[in-house]
Amino acid sequence: MKSVTITQAQLKAPQPVAHIKEVLNTRGIRSYHQFISGIGERKEMNLNMNSMESLLAQIQALSSTASDQAQLHSFLKQSEELLHSDFSLLFSSLPQLDPSQHSLGFLYILEACTIFPVAKEQINELLVPIAKFINLCDVEQIRMAPDKFITLCKRFKELVISLEAPIRGVASMLTAIRKLQSSSEQLTTLHADFLLLCILAKCYKTGISVLEDDIYETDQPRDYFLYCYYGGMVCIGQKQFLKALELLHNVVTAPMSTLNAIAIEAYKKYILVSLIHLGQFSTSFPKYTSSVAQRNLKNYCQPYLELSNSYGTGKISELETFVQTNQEKFETDNNLGLVMQVVSSMYKRNIQRLTQTYLTLSLQDIANTVQLRGPKEAEMHVLQMIEDGQIYATINQKDGMVRFLEDPEQYKTCGMIEHIDSSIKRLMVLSKKLTSMDELMSCDPMYLGKVGKERQRFDFDDFDGVPQKFTI
Repeated sequence: MKSVTITQAQLKAPQPVAHIKEVLNTRGIRSYHQFISGIGERKEMNLNMNSMESLLAQIQALSSTASDQAQLHSFLKQSEELLHSDFSLLFSSLPQLDPSQHSLGFLYILEACTIFPVAKEQINELLVPIAKFINLCDVEQIRMAPDKFITLCKRFKELVISLEAPIRGVASMLTAIRKLQSSSEQLTTLHADFLLLCILAKCYKTGISVLEDDIYETDQPRDYFLYCYYGGMVCIGQKQFLKALELLHNVVTAPMSTLNAIAIEAYKKYILVSLIHLGQFSTSFPKYTSSVAQRNLKNYCQPYLELSNSYGTGKISELETFVQTNQEKFETDNNLGLVMQVVSSMYKRNIQRLTQTYLTLSLQDIANTVQLRGPKEAEMHVLQMIEDGQIYATINQKDGMVRFLEDPEQYKTCGMIEHIDSSIKRLMVLSKKLTSMDELMSCDPMYLGKVGKERQRFDFDDFDGVPQKFTI
């Protein structure tokens, strides 16, 4: 809109309406109402700019001490309307703040910036300050507004996924988890988002670093389900099948009042990983599994249970035929890759059975027994199993003979002794933790109330048979 200049003399002298319209038309303004609305827009813009300057001044002045930060937090809560008014005004104000010193105010403004829709080509401009803020922000300040920080990090995850560049969010999300945690035993709502980025970016080793922590504290059941499910997928990607089984087992057996999709998908992968790592699968559930899971999980996983039955026969041809018949179903579930690993593991399992019967065997005999294409393929499988520590053997290249050996581990090396010692110490710590948790639970009013409702009467065994003496 073009600016309009009116002299002091014109303001003082009364002007006819027609004359004013003529003046406005010469300046490209079609109506008197347009002129008035233009003044209103400029006033609103000036008001917003003045309010933003006032907000920035408050952030800069009240970010030093804890009492000042508490006052600033209250002021920021009252400024939500201003923070949601203008993206360009908010974004342009960020350079005036230091993310390490003014973390609370910076968080409020940056989180408000992510609310507005952003064009794909402008996402990069928004990702840079978010990543910088996560790395530099003050822990104590962001913990004053954890919900804002969590919302910002989740939107950051969505932005990097929308750009199909999940690896850009992995390091920042890990930093965010460590800053949000009060201890390494706490499961945050960002754990699952971080593990998802690791899966999409194939940064499995980075994800393992979080899974090494023992988790005892969690707020939302969904966070725990997703953490264990995504964690299991990370371990599968890193070929740590034992840890993957543990995490997927936790999902399947976790308390649940209604069956959820996460548990169903975890059970499917639990079946496949059991076949790969253990060579078998048991359809019986542990006693502590919820009744909902025991009644319903198998109904949603019939092809996988049938695959387990086919695997148990030890016949490669039948297993391959079954996989081909149900390939579309496995592809739809994004589990075809794991299913093919199940097929490959049957070859290895059959070779392992041979080690229990024979001391030496030719590569050709191994290929015929295990139904491989020839001695070359048999040699490839044997070498891979030796490298993975699944069997102990030597191959004579001259006559193509394989000699199976006993496990050379004598459990007396320094490295093995240190490993055993560290395992014992970890078990002792875990035992103490479980004892303290049991004591806390035994005093919990909700738990005692539930036990009291379920138990309508006392048994005679609950009373001490020795009469009590009272001193009056």
